[in-house]
Amino acid sequence: MKILVDFCIVPIGVGISLSKYIAECQKEILKSGLKHELHSNGTAIEGEWEEVFFIIKKCHEIVHELGAPRIHTNIKLGTRNDKNQSIEQKVESVKSLLS
Repeated sequence: MKILVDFCIVPIGVGISLSKYIAECQKEILKSGLKHELHSNGTAIEGEWEEVFFIIKKCHEIVHELGAPRIHTNIKLGTRNDKNQSIEQKVESVKSLLS
């Protein structure tokens, strides 16, 4: 099943700056080949259910390996069975109504 996921991973107990942890997660997402988009408050990923959640799990493993004793992650996801929709299509749908 194809899904669109928006997730925000927050290492806890590592100080204020989180960018090095997020950068390491982004490297793993890039290696996966999944379509994704980093934004100011998380990352959107599209792909098959198992692949997307495998990458989220890998991000958790990486952040723990980097020394984070605790992680909080927010995940929003959507599925459709009536059509195949991409991250870009969802954004363009709204932007077209703003024109």
